[in-house]
Amino acid sequence: MPPRPLAIGPAGHAAAHAIERTRTARGYSQRQLAARVTALGRPMTFTALSRIERTVRRCDIDDLVAIAAALGIAPQTLLADPLAPPGGGRGGRNIADDPRFP
Repeated sequence: MPPRPLAIGPAGHAAAHAIERTRTARGYSQRQLAARVTALGRPMTFTALSRIERTVRRCDIDDLVAIAAALGIAPQTLLADPLAPPGGGRGGRNIADDPRFP
């Protein structure tokens, strides 16, 4: 029997949405962010980034760290509490939701 692909859990969904929110808040297209990630030494196509944001593709830790660096934020910023309501509550704050950070 072929191995079953691992499902993307709540933390993966939260990180994918945080990546997309932060990217759009910074004004980057998927192509621009993928190019920034690639320039940092982690090759990534905009298709791969799109699949991560749509939770079609898992975001591994190396991708997460490179994406965070390309966005100019700490990786843990993209790991908000996946059980918190969007925009706040129980520690689920995200820099992309903060108007002080363009």
